[in-house]
Amino acid sequence: MGSKTRVKLLHIFFQYPDRTFFVRELARMINSQLNAVRREMANLEDIGLIVQVPLDQAIGSAQQIGTVRSKYFRLHDACPLYFELKTLLIKSKEMLEMELVEVLKRRAGEVKLLILTGCFTGADDVETDLLLVGNFKPLVVGRIVNDFEKKLGKDIRYTMMEEKEYWDRKELGDKFLYAVFESKNIPVVDELPVR
Repeated sequence: MGSKTRVKLLHIFFQYPDRTFFVRELARMINSQLNAVRREMANLEDIGLIVQVPLDQAIGSAQQIGTVRSKYFRLHDACPLYFELKTLLIKSKEMLEMELVEVLKRRAGEVKLLILTGCFTGADDVETDLLLVGNFKPLVVGRIVNDFEKKLGKDIRYTMMEEKEYWDRKELGDKFLYAVFESKNIPVVDELPVR
């Protein structure tokens, strides 16, 4: 892909294909220097993958608005590279998710239940992206998630609980757990005994 900044920008644009963005907003979102973002935006515009959007169309969108002088950009789905890049980015995201799961299983402690939801499945109404049940090393889990947030270019909301807390909350009909199970989710590890 050429640069980490370009990859992060592509992930943002493909994650929100109908949104318009201004350059400073993108620099904040991917935690990158403004000049690096400008340079990569120019490269993406040169190949036709993004297009500049008139101010009146950008203001009609639901996101935060920059200044009147800001340039707004969106993904150009008529670009010949669009579908190939989309497929490639989806596969790279899936590979990163699999890597995250493997690292958690290996280093986080005793994982009895691991469920991906939220940003991993497109379930925006859930309060977490990752549910972990078992005996964990909280600092290790925090470091692992932090490393993967940098790789994915977005925040990962995670919830850890011990097995007893999980069963107590499930027995009480906990709203949080109910929302996780009712939303689109991917159970990656399920070694809890049946009750």
